[in-house]
Amino acid sequence: MRANAKLTLALHVTGVLPDGYHSLDALVVEVDAPSDVITVSESLSDALAEGGTGISCSVHGPASSGVPSDDSNLAVRAALALLPAGSSLSIDIEKNVPSGAGLGGGSSDAAAVIRALSLKYGVSDARADEVALSLGADVLVCLRGGVNRMEGLGEIVTPLASPGELSVVIATPPFQCSTPAVYRTWDELGGPTSDRVIEAPELWASVWAGEWRNDLEPAAERLAPDLVEFRMMVEKVCGRPAMLAGSGSSYAVVMPNSGAAAAAATQIAAIKGLTAWSGRVSTAPQERSST
Repeated sequence: MRANAKLTLALHVTGVLPDGYHSLDALVVEVDAPSDVITVSESLSDALAEGGTGISCSVHGPASSGVPSDDSNLAVRAALALLPAGSSLSIDIEKNVPSGAGLGGGSSDAAAVIRALSLKYGVSDARADEVALSLGADVLVCLRGGVNRMEGLGEIVTPLASPGELSVVIATPPFQCSTPAVYRTWDELGGPTSDRVIEAPELWASVWAGEWRNDLEPAAERLAPDLVEFRMMVEKVCGRPAMLAGSGSSYAVVMPNSGAAAAAATQIAAIKGLTAWSGRVSTAPQERSST
């Protein structure tokens, strides 16, 4: 099962709650590259002898460095929440989506496991959503897939009609951005609104009423100044403005067609230490349970 990356085409920070968390209003889409590959299968486990739940997890692939395989992995936690007692599961994760890149790789992996177990065990959509929300702010929107408006702390996800195909380049530098650190920096800067606004493609202008901007970009670029030079390089190759993906460190560029996206991604990826993909927005929501 593919666990596609998520991409924020617009991210507005709308407020700070008393507990310090930030409310958002974001246009979030699923893209077909990069993506992890998740395989779940029944397995035997010593835990079953005690009437427990046995889960094993292996992680490998080009982006697997530093990714845990224990119950701190969101995919394992998703399985723990949904696997019936007395059952066992083996999770294999081919990791292609880099961590700390603003692409929701861990959240997408968890959503894939929720989706697989929901279909296998007849888990209701309501229960699947409940588990997704318990795991993190991005898991629910990854579970839904397609094109969505995400509000609040990620608990309000509204599907949006896609006006058509959208080709993008996603480029990632050889360093990560810590999401908590980016939000702290945003607070320290006084909660800025980004003044870099991307013009929405003509057919997509009606999908999102707000500006295509990322309010976390000033904070990320203050926290990691090398992002500015990286963004400018990406924009030079693509010939179009780039927008920070989530809290970084990746940038995304909307391209005129898939051929132009592929050519630009190839050119960026040829630079030592950089990674880039050409992808298309997945317009259909993910299959869910029948209940």
